[in-house]
Amino acid sequence: MTMNDKTFRVPLVIRGKIIEDNLVGHGGRGGGVSFDSPDVGRYIDSLVMSSPSAMLDMNRVSFEEILDYLDSLGARLSPKVNPWMEEAFELSCRTSGLGREILHEMYLTMGASLNRDTLREAVENTIGVAHLEGWVEQRLDNGLIARVRAFGARTVHIVAGNAPGTSVLTVARNALTRGDAIIKTPSNDPLTAAAIARTMIDMAPDHPITRHLSIAYWKGGDKSVEEQLYRSRNIEKIVAWGGMASIKHIAGYIGPGIELVALDPKLSSTIIGEEAFADEETMQRVANALAIDGGALNQEGCVNARVVWVQSGTDAKGLARLNRLGQMVYDAIQALPSKISTPAVRMDPQLADEIEALKTNGDEFYRVIGGGRQGAVLVSQMDEPVDFATLLANRVLNLVPMDDVNTAVRAVTSYTQTIGIYPETLKRELRDSLAIHGAQRLVSLGHAVGMPNHGLQDAIEPWRRMCRWIVEEEAAAA
Repeated sequence: MTMNDKTFRVPLVIRGKIIEDNLVGHGGRGGGVSFDSPDVGRYIDSLVMSSPSAMLDMNRVSFEEILDYLDSLGARLSPKVNPWMEEAFELSCRTSGLGREILHEMYLTMGASLNRDTLREAVENTIGVAHLEGWVEQRLDNGLIARVRAFGARTVHIVAGNAPGTSVLTVARNALTRGDAIIKTPSNDPLTAAAIARTMIDMAPDHPITRHLSIAYWKGGDKSVEEQLYRSRNIEKIVAWGGMASIKHIAGYIGPGIELVALDPKLSSTIIGEEAFADEETMQRVANALAIDGGALNQEGCVNARVVWVQSGTDAKGLARLNRLGQMVYDAIQALPSKISTPAVRMDPQLADEIEALKTNGDEFYRVIGGGRQGAVLVSQMDEPVDFATLLANRVLNLVPMDDVNTAVRAVTSYTQTIGIYPETLKRELRDSLAIHGAQRLVSLGHAVGMPNHGLQDAIEPWRRMCRWIVEEEAAAA
């Protein structure tokens, strides 16, 4: 049987138990791949916890032991040594919007994110290890003593499928917060989280961390599952990565006792100051950095640049140098290593039609550099983005000229996530205004796709939001 002929089976994993019965067929979003998985509706009673007191075993695991566990797990996740991860990689190659070379690099390096020092830094920067290990005492002005501790929660995680690292990040967050997680996998990456869970079972089948993780696939909107699962007696939080329709659907289940932590879809952009045109060397350096922000991960991430505001000027001279920069950016994208960026696996047909329409209309309003699976740079010849800017993907950037950088600031909304900015002085100049307009993350140009350990995402602190913050109060002596 060839890989193209193979039928994939996605198991249901419930607290250390692997279930492969009562299978139903599902069609994957990417590549038309189908897979079989158990009918989750038949297993709701065992999927949810019988009682919150069952989480007490997690509370007895020390933070250092959690780090030991995750560090050991990370060493086992390479598909070179792990057949479960190898199978997940092969399926992702057929369902993902990322090229095989990019995915190969992601799966090879996935375990590094579970390095104990990296995780300790992330927790200390967000929750604070002391709040996870015990009751942190503070004395208030009125003499009251307050003791605060962060507890894990019973949580459903609806993970994104645009990058497999989301699954391992979710597993780590659940373990470090001592939670109980049910991970709903996406149709374009249905197997990675299950492969991680199977590795955990092989490594430490009776460990509380293994026993407080469940992995399930069901079609989003399946009422036979969701109306039973999303009840306050079963869960306390839903952490949702997903598209707008998915987030709106999930929000319909939110009520007293269930909190939604929404990591909803965002668009990212770029602001480039006039300093970029100081000389040819500077222009090339800027073009190379922008190519990474727009081309890495095949522009599949929320963090990727799409609309690029450039202080080139809108007169003839300004447009000429903007067009020159556009060509340099396109060439730099083509030169990116295949483990970072590849031609589009599948072109968005609507986007392809829009680009062809621009080509047909000539260069008066938009200049199209490139096109097709290789990607494109659309250079606006006026200070307005293309009217299909929300569709930009597949390594397609839109460069927009401006005379005043405040034009870019006014375009920012709460839908804007990451903004790459050049030069650094401009970032410091604009950061307060951009934040007020809705921007959530400001980075140096070329660093948009990095994942630092400050613990912030989408203008919230998801690590802290995953916890239940409990306070004990002791009244002041009379």
